Amino acid sequence: MDEMKQGRREFIGVSAGAAAGIALAGGLPEIARAQSATISRQGRGAIAVASGNGLEAVRRAVDGMRAGEDALDAAIAGVNIVEADPDDITVGYGGLPNENGIVELDSAVMHGPTHRAGAVASIRSIMHPSRVANLVRTTTDHVLLVGQGALEFAKMHGFKEEDLLTEKSRKIWLLWKQKMSDVDDWLPPPKEEVDPDLWNMVERFTGTIHLSARDAQGEVSCVTTTSGLFFKIPGRVGDSPIIGAGLYCDNRVGTAGSTGRGEANLQNLCSYQAVEFMRQGMGPSEAGLEVLKRVAENTNRSDLLDEQGRPNFGLKFYLIDKQGRYGAASMWGPADFAIADDDGVRKEAAAFLYERD
Repeated sequence: MDEMKQGRREFIGVSAGAAAGIALAGGLPEIARAQSATISRQGRGAIAVASGNGLEAVRRAVDGMRAGEDALDAAIAGVNIVEADPDDITVGYGGLPNENGIVELDSAVMHGPTHRAGAVASIRSIMHPSRVANLVRTTTDHVLLVGQGALEFAKMHGFKEEDLLTEKSRKIWLLWKQKMSDVDDWLPPPKEEVDPDLWNMVERFTGTIHLSARDAQGEVSCVTTTSGLFFKIPGRVGDSPIIGAGLYCDNRVGTAGSTGRGEANLQNLCSYQAVEFMRQGMGPSEAGLEVLKRVAENTNRSDLLDEQGRPNFGLKFYLIDKQGRYGAASMWGPADFAIADDDGVRKEAAAFLYERD
């Protein structure tokens, strides 16, 4: 059936119930079986997709594009909301620190029309690393600045150093120090004396926001910003500021980016590969799932596998193609993502490779 005759929306694949129980035994699942009611849509207006913490970010991005902003400028303005939110402990102000209690941030941007990118890694004391990454793109011949060099570059452009460690993130970091070993001199407080939400945040999660955007003319761009792996070794750089891993776009094809285990993305150049799969004709969710299959096939460390031989970590992709179809794919589901377009701002179900027990 011709695409134009299918209406504005097309549900691909099967229901989440039919996708239940997918496992590595007997090979990875067929893509069509794992779509999990994900929507792929042909659209003409401005579109932005993001990780689940990006509802207000996609709203701002689409509003900006409708007002005439460049897709990348609108995307950066969107993630700036999350970077400044002290309640989001995965990004910017209030992000969880490295093992020494210092917040180190990574960010990257990529502009579809010019195919230029900029990034910063391990930058401290700057709330909006995405803005600094964009200045790397527009004012230098470089793509990536790191550490002290990135900080000095930001200060040259008028950024003020700020203490990014909030009281909440400080308490979580201190509790992690107290809990992480029973053979050091730290004594954890009694569990009943600690806020349950703080106690649960001490696990070593990753946290990020990625936002991909397409304007009404079909121009695409993307941005990723993060405080990285909770309590990481100082200087650790994940996938977020690495072009082709944490994000990638090609204005002739589409845009993709990710959240989750950065090392898996770095070892597979996932976002680049997702765009290449879209170039070959795959839809956005289909391309994301195909990349996840490759990650799963390449994961062979026993500590990264569950008892059934499946990756035990999270990884998600957020994608838009040139035609305006969008989607998301997650290693584990059910999962959702943020979307804003002509139909409003909302969360939708992501496709997933494996269903949680």
